[in-house]
Amino acid sequence: MRTFFKDLSLSAFVAGFVAVLVGFTSSVAIVFQAAQAFGATPAMIASWMWALGIGMGLASILPSLLWKKPVMIAWSTPGAAVLAVAGAGYSMNEAVGAFIVCAALITVAGATGWFERVMNKIPMEIASALLAGVLARFGLQAFLAAQTALPLVLLMLASYLVARRLVPRYAVPLTLAVAIAFVAARGEMAWSAVQFELATPVFTLPEFSWQASVSLALPLFVVTMASQNLPGVAAIRAAGYQMPISKLISFSGVMTLLLAPFGAFALNLSAITAAICMGREAHEDPARRYTAAVSCGAIYVLIGFFGAAVTGLLTAFPKELVAAIAGLALLGTIGSGLALAVRDESHREAALITFLVTLSGITLVGVGSAFWGVVAGAAALLIQSLGRRRHQLNTNNTNDNTATVASKTTTP
Repeated sequence: MRTFFKDLSLSAFVAGFVAVLVGFTSSVAIVFQAAQAFGATPAMIASWMWALGIGMGLASILPSLLWKKPVMIAWSTPGAAVLAVAGAGYSMNEAVGAFIVCAALITVAGATGWFERVMNKIPMEIASALLAGVLARFGLQAFLAAQTALPLVLLMLASYLVARRLVPRYAVPLTLAVAIAFVAARGEMAWSAVQFELATPVFTLPEFSWQASVSLALPLFVVTMASQNLPGVAAIRAAGYQMPISKLISFSGVMTLLLAPFGAFALNLSAITAAICMGREAHEDPARRYTAAVSCGAIYVLIGFFGAAVTGLLTAFPKELVAAIAGLALLGTIGSGLALAVRDESHREAALITFLVTLSGITLVGVGSAFWGVVAGAAALLIQSLGRRRHQLNTNNTNDNTATVASKTTTP
């Protein structure tokens, strides 16, 4: 821990705070809706926040401190959306049983290594395009926020550009401070949402049924792996970190398994918030960016114990402020992802297809655009490789025929 405090910096801590701010405010309402779909009481909803906060926090802190690399674990936002839609008609006991089945599948996916083997076959250009497509939506939202809060967004943009010029390491913290001061002075902070009370875990006895396993557990597993863990691995590799992906997947599955009876429906690798903590804005030295992930994890744990109060505090910020700070914090990562995606001409077109499909936000059969972006890019690469192979065969045949003709004409 002494090394951690030595490596910790203001920019890293703020990166961790921004990651939590973005992660919670962008999807906490969906988690509430998912819990309510199963008839959750207010005490159960508070227990969900306790379980998710503790799970995300410990799963981010422990491996980050162990490996000195930024490991970011989050809840499955698309998974929560699936539960909110498909949960009608199922009890909380059946839901918890489905969470356990999903957690077991995630653990097996990590323990067997099949998910990492699939990821190893994806070229870096495709993975970078995938990440850029996921993050670019947040970059766009930063400027779309100007439609409803033009003075705030312009002030934040100006603050960011000036800070990047004068003190680049603290550009995001200073921009966030200026934005908070601005909205507080205008009375735009929703302080009424803050309620100070401790969250108490509520144990729900799981009930297993094949209907819940098919209708809840399998869709939850598929969208978590395709829409969360897939771009999560892309974020790790695009940032240049080498981590034992299979162990991380298994660890997130085990944490979900332990906390599922209290409301942790699915924990997975983070992509958006991971990019915030893995980028240069967190720290210039990649070896010290793990402190941002640990800071983020510590705030998650705090949220777990003070779920209602901290969630209310985070949701008190205007949505335009959250959108703008997320987009500005991700600018560097988006740019790096695009640069890596188009660096190799042989992969450029496939990478662009991946980027555009992912950016589109399309959802087919309940699976998000991150998965379909990889599918489209892989299909483009396959077709291009077949075309190049056929062209090479034709070229070789032409050369062989030319050589044969030449040898015949020179034979006496």
